[in-house]
Amino acid sequence: MKQHPIDIIAEVKTVSPFGFISDRSWEDLFRVAEEIGDMISIHTDPRWGGSFELLEKARGLTQKPILAKGIHKEDSDIRRAIECGADFVLVVGRMPSVYTSKCLIEPLSLAELKSIPLSQRAVWNSRDLASGGLKKESFKDARAEFSEWLCQASNIQTVADIDQSADAVLVGTHLIEFAESLINR
Repeated sequence: MKQHPIDIIAEVKTVSPFGFISDRSWEDLFRVAEEIGDMISIHTDPRWGGSFELLEKARGLTQKPILAKGIHKEDSDIRRAIECGADFVLVVGRMPSVYTSKCLIEPLSLAELKSIPLSQRAVWNSRDLASGGLKKESFKDARAEFSEWLCQASNIQTVADIDQSADAVLVGTHLIEFAESLINR
């Protein structure tokens, strides 16, 4: 059982390629993320309503750490995110060769998770990014394979959905409901 609080990475997400469309503006979602997040996640990928320009805008609005969220297939994407003001960069499905200490690695499978160095921060996304559906492996399965810093991501609606072995949670689609659940706990 964890002896310290779980960090909240509050995501500013207006749309997703899996059918989500927020009824709130980017600015409204940013205000909620700023209020409840230990870190703020800003998308760089337009498929999730993001851009590097929004990352720069966010940097001008907060002193909190910012996670540039996206696939970031090339190391040049990581460099650009850092130049735009990100403190950390999510990298999906690969180990980068630049800024590794500032990267959170999101593996696509448990086999990939097992290959991540334990010194690296990792994110277990319960959503399959290819289909939009749920992965068959749960956060508990991921935790069994990776003993170090691991963030639980996707399908978190309220504090009741948090796995207590998580070091952090990344909340996006249900940011408003999650924020309300923090008030009501």
